[in-house]
Amino acid sequence: MIADLQPRPGSESDALPPKEWLARLKADYRVDRGRCVVSHEHQGPLRLLKSLYPEGDGLCHSVLVHPPSGLVGGDTLDIQLTLAPAAHALITTPGATRFYRSPQGAAATQRVAARLEAGARLEWLPLEAIAYPGCEAFNEARFDLAPGAELLAWDMTALGLPGAGQPFDHGRFTQHLALPGRWLERGTLDAKDGLLMDGDLGLAGQRCMGTLIFATGEAIPRERRELALDAVRTILEASALQKMAGATAAQDNVLVIRVLAPVVEPVFNLLKSCWATWRHELWDLPATPPRLWSM
Repeated sequence: MIADLQPRPGSESDALPPKEWLARLKADYRVDRGRCVVSHEHQGPLRLLKSLYPEGDGLCHSVLVHPPSGLVGGDTLDIQLTLAPAAHALITTPGATRFYRSPQGAAATQRVAARLEAGARLEWLPLEAIAYPGCEAFNEARFDLAPGAELLAWDMTALGLPGAGQPFDHGRFTQHLALPGRWLERGTLDAKDGLLMDGDLGLAGQRCMGTLIFATGEAIPRERRELALDAVRTILEASALQKMAGATAAQDNVLVIRVLAPVVEPVFNLLKSCWATWRHELWDLPATPPRLWSM
């Protein structure tokens, strides 16, 4: 039961709960008689909801739920995923992950670590992370891919709440994205760094950034790589965000799409189109979005 868990505050003016939260989730996906199934255990307010199969037994859609909906300084979400050979999971969330103001200066942390065995596929597609003014946040995702494993994953970060008149004018958000032994990206967005936040070589005044990657446990053949990049570049060039978006091969086993925008919605819509295109081009699968995305 999770009814006793109270939501986190929706604004800085609300009282913050005095107790720090530690929440852990361990989920293991495997193929059992042709069906991708998941077993999981948890500690604290972090859950996987019922498995869904809108695309058939071979692909398990899971919804990751954190009932408090946000983190303050000292809180930690620790998510560990394993996918056995040939397992295919799509994981999303019902809402944004909110990093609230951290008055004591302690960091709020979300850690995701996934291990994909040979032939496994993971689609890691959470909704955005929102960095509230005054937050001290650390958001880490590590994906360890065996040869033959493949990953589609995105990250969307919104800085502040412009629609509510709460700009990201103080606070820090650190992002860490890694494929161990292959690719590492780490950076800190400090609200007081004007050159980074507003300079032409930084965020150029934009306050939402998105990244979509396709990664494999071994080199992507050049023809497959170029077909995938050409397909999404066509979408990016036709987008209203074309001047703030691009796609490239970061390495021979990592394809990356970047996009900047003032707010979340255009980033989400553009990355959703690119995800659908890569799904078709790379896996010959239709775009079957999680039901939550249309609610």
